[in-house]
Amino acid sequence: MARNIQRRDVLKGAGLAGMAGLAGCIGGLGGGGGGGREIKYGVLMPVTGDLSSVGKPIRDGATLPGKQLNGNSDFETTIDFQVEDTATSPQTGINAANTLVNAGYPGVCGPASSGVNIQVSNQVFIPNEVVGCSPSSTSPSVTDLDDNGYIFRTAPSDALQGQVMAQVGVESIGASTAATMYVNNDYGQLLSQSFSDSFKNDGGTVQRQVAFEKEQSSYSSKLRQALTDDPDLLVVIGYPASGVQLFKDYYADFGGNGTQILVTDGLQDPSMQQKIGNPMENVTGTAPQPSGPAADAFASLYNEEYGRDPGIFNAHAYDASATLILANAAGGENTGQAVRDNMQAVANPGGMEVTANNLAEGVQAALDGDDVQYAGASSAVDYDDNGDMKAVTYSVWEFAPDSESGIEVTDTINFSA
Repeated sequence: MARNIQRRDVLKGAGLAGMAGLAGCIGGLGGGGGGGREIKYGVLMPVTGDLSSVGKPIRDGATLPGKQLNGNSDFETTIDFQVEDTATSPQTGINAANTLVNAGYPGVCGPASSGVNIQVSNQVFIPNEVVGCSPSSTSPSVTDLDDNGYIFRTAPSDALQGQVMAQVGVESIGASTAATMYVNNDYGQLLSQSFSDSFKNDGGTVQRQVAFEKEQSSYSSKLRQALTDDPDLLVVIGYPASGVQLFKDYYADFGGNGTQILVTDGLQDPSMQQKIGNPMENVTGTAPQPSGPAADAFASLYNEEYGRDPGIFNAHAYDASATLILANAAGGENTGQAVRDNMQAVANPGGMEVTANNLAEGVQAALDGDDVQYAGASSAVDYDDNGDMKAVTYSVWEFAPDSESGIEVTDTINFSA
């Protein structure tokens, strides 16, 4: 069942290091202005650290457009891409971003987490006039960055996800009281607050909000604090490596208390049940849902390349890289300003429709100076003036050990401007 919600006006206030992307000039669509040109983009993802289990597949989505174009014998333009690892750490991310900037990459798909993305954007991308387009950084703070137009994202703001979570908690789970446990960074803090504000607006009571640090050896004391007043619902906002330990502690120490648990996109890791050793039947999740015109085409390409179905934010990463490539082609040069000035032009309505199925033709058209409109896999990929998406879809999901993907979508909720 799909439900539609008019989006509220909340957004403003609320490979490894050194791996080059199979770059090679491969013979011709011909006839255009792009023959022999090199298009460069970087990929900045958590290949190691707390987000590595989902970061690697997101990286694969980000590198797929480069691989797809370089493997097309009718495409004559070189796509040069390089992957760097943030290790889910702001300082490592800053160092890795500087590596890409110093190597001349004018646009970067990433970083993944908001805690890394905001630091990298402020300290590296914006001052160096390099475009950052994150597929999975969802903090509302990204909207408000003083970025001179250099920061974009294909993932939706958590100002929206907080509303979705509250709706699921009240309407689907039937909770009237809740507590939150959130990773102590920008992503966790703001999403916890967004949920709490929306849950209160929907008539619920938030008893407490409990912060926790990443990758600790035990979370029993934090769980005890969050569950003190016996809430109907426990909201957990974090990343997979920490989540495994947190849920092991929960089921060992509190598993029989009957509390329903709601998790977010950062914990949509199909391997968690096996690692925890529990079916997690009391857990429901929310996450951005790929629903763009090219969702099926992307899923087929991803499966063909990697031998598995795409997961959380993989389609968003493909779309981020594809628009960086198209904007570079339209801009005519490998500079951040040229890419920035064409991000909306190649994605928003008007021009030849470009999807995952005809990406090479679309890039060639942009090189030739023709108008193009990228129709994405994650959404229509229509950027607003803040570099955010104008329309997005969320899934409500459960862990499903018997399904091929390990995740079962039970509902969808649509937002539009």
